Amino acid sequence: MTESASQNATDQDGLAPGRRRSIPLYTRVLIGALCGTALGLLLGKAPYLGPFGNEHLGLIGLAVITLLKALAIPLIFFAILDAFLRMSLPLRQGTRLLAICLINVSVAMTIGLVIMNLWNPGAAWHGHLDQLLTTDSRGAGPTRTGPGEAIEHLASYIPSTMFRPFTTNNVIGVVLLAVVSGAVLRHLRVNRPLHALERTVEIVERVYHWLIRILGWIIEVVPFAVFGVLANVVGKAGAGVFSLLWIFLVAILAGLLVHALVYYPAVAWLVGRKPPGIYIGKGADAITTALSCNSSLATVPITLRCLERMQVSPESARLAACVGTNLNNDGITLYEAMAALFLAQALGFELALGNQLLIIAASIVAGIGAAGIPEAGLVVLPLVLSAAGLPDQIITAAIPLIMTVDWILARVRSGVNVMSDMLVAILLDAAERKRLPSGP
Repeated sequence: MTESASQNATDQDGLAPGRRRSIPLYTRVLIGALCGTALGLLLGKAPYLGPFGNEHLGLIGLAVITLLKALAIPLIFFAILDAFLRMSLPLRQGTRLLAICLINVSVAMTIGLVIMNLWNPGAAWHGHLDQLLTTDSRGAGPTRTGPGEAIEHLASYIPSTMFRPFTTNNVIGVVLLAVVSGAVLRHLRVNRPLHALERTVEIVERVYHWLIRILGWIIEVVPFAVFGVLANVVGKAGAGVFSLLWIFLVAILAGLLVHALVYYPAVAWLVGRKPPGIYIGKGADAITTALSCNSSLATVPITLRCLERMQVSPESARLAACVGTNLNNDGITLYEAMAALFLAQALGFELALGNQLLIIAASIVAGIGAAGIPEAGLVVLPLVLSAAGLPDQIITAAIPLIMTVDWILARVRSGVNVMSDMLVAILLDAAERKRLPSGP
């Protein structure tokens, strides 16, 4: 991210700078989870405040998830617009950067698909979430589609009007609109500098800042939502819903670690001529910082220093770590896709390859606007799960369950994103050196 983007980023509690709490978000979420679980086990489904019981506490979580879904669409739209208007990217370098990022995320998605289809880890949850569905939702799910039908379905996401994607939570359509609008505004700003256009740029930045601040307020009540939803879920399904969380954790970690510890070092060595001892050894400071602070944005200065130690040119390092961060989000993209596939398997949905490709497409385009958004995994996940055709009751119940282990996954995702930024810088530098063999 650029410097201004880094300033826009909030801390890992989802709060703006200066509002940091002494208790981290993940600690508050765990406290809410413990209290909600205890209440669910103690009182079950029986009402205990007149006609009210744990089922009504679940409405708190539904309200918060609904707010997140409502905020996510405009937030992604303005995040992409803001990135387009701020970044400085020549066409040749931009094309090369985009190609590398697409290859990386394609490999990540392939790894995720292989793990989910060969192992089928979500099947271990089958039957544990059924009690959370209403009668109308049972048996509902995505219609099986082949690759040809999937392309037609994907084409249906192209917006027919400017405002329809916003009213239907069509994340693919919103990203397409944002990319086109951002490209047009950037072209006009570069070629026809006008005072009115600068005012538009200022409005975009202000709206983006406001949305980030609103998101911080919503994230403040997430622990209460976790408390309410888990009281309802445990009251209905029992504490057994937690006994299988380790399968979800291991499945997602497997995808992230294979991509980060096998693919990245191999490509850095074979293509970028940086053996693992250099790529991981000299990049260790950036990786460990991202793991500890759970932020690839906050790690940018350290990432640049590590790339300097690897003798990567400053131009390639800045392009990958500052600009490329807007496109290069392998960690969160892989996580969103695997989580959606896991929950679909848990519900017994039989997803054809076409359905899985749609989930992947939604994850990739949602990830484009995720850079710089605090708690991006929490914000984007409801949209991806909706694109996967999962019922709202499952989305509302599953996210608090997932959040009890997400603090681990979030740190790994940040580490993966930093490793991805370093790999992109190495590959950009290698390509530039081949183009200019007489260079240093």
